[in-house]
Amino acid sequence: MSQPIEVFFWPTPNGLKISIALEEMELPYVLKAVNINRGDQFRPEFLAISPNNRMPAIVDPEGPGGTPISIFESGAILLYLGRKSGKLYPTDERARTEVEQWLVWQVSNLGPMSGQASHFKNYAPKLVDNDAAIAYARHRYVCEVNRLYGVMDHRLAEHEYLAGDYSIADIACWPWLRGYATYEQKLEDFRNLQRWYEQLKARPALRRGVEAGQVLKAKTLAEQTPEELKQSAKILFGQTAASVEAATKQR
Repeated sequence: MSQPIEVFFWPTPNGLKISIALEEMELPYVLKAVNINRGDQFRPEFLAISPNNRMPAIVDPEGPGGTPISIFESGAILLYLGRKSGKLYPTDERARTEVEQWLVWQVSNLGPMSGQASHFKNYAPKLVDNDAAIAYARHRYVCEVNRLYGVMDHRLAEHEYLAGDYSIADIACWPWLRGYATYEQKLEDFRNLQRWYEQLKARPALRRGVEAGQVLKAKTLAEQTPEELKQSAKILFGQTAASVEAATKQR
């Protein structure tokens, strides 16, 4: 029996990409909590496999040549898992390029812009006393997310999935749609995108990937103290090279 892939994980959209992909590809895995609200991302043992101090990251005990390999960055992980499993990532060069285009589009556009929209709506008002600056930033990123939804909607008007068949490109994008209301978007404004979103949501493997993350999060947060919970925003935002170095040394 294959050894399970270790997934260093928190159920953010980037984390859910990996648990969903592993369920869809039927690869054995085990989730290892990286509680980003508590600062687990600064632990030296985690930085050894994810030098960007961001999750997700994986360790595959049965990597190339049968030896372990660690990988960070969700896009790189999805590409690796697709090659390893032979699923959801085609071997034909034209088809593969289609998938890679939309995967890169997600990691450079949909994810970062959605994250900024969420930040300036949900977090910035509690951290910064500058309503005008927050309003401008919020408007700028909400509008950009809206534009990106339009890009997907146009694509999906002529294709069932983003890159031909169901693939890691769809898996990369779907978790970032879950919070559409947080980004002040209405899926009913994007008929084709809404169809795609609901179609994927009905997939049993996708649901299992999401549920696994929620179970882990609930269990981990139950172990966290109220004082630790209050420090979450400070840990998550305003990081610099110096602050990361200090946090790592403290750990």
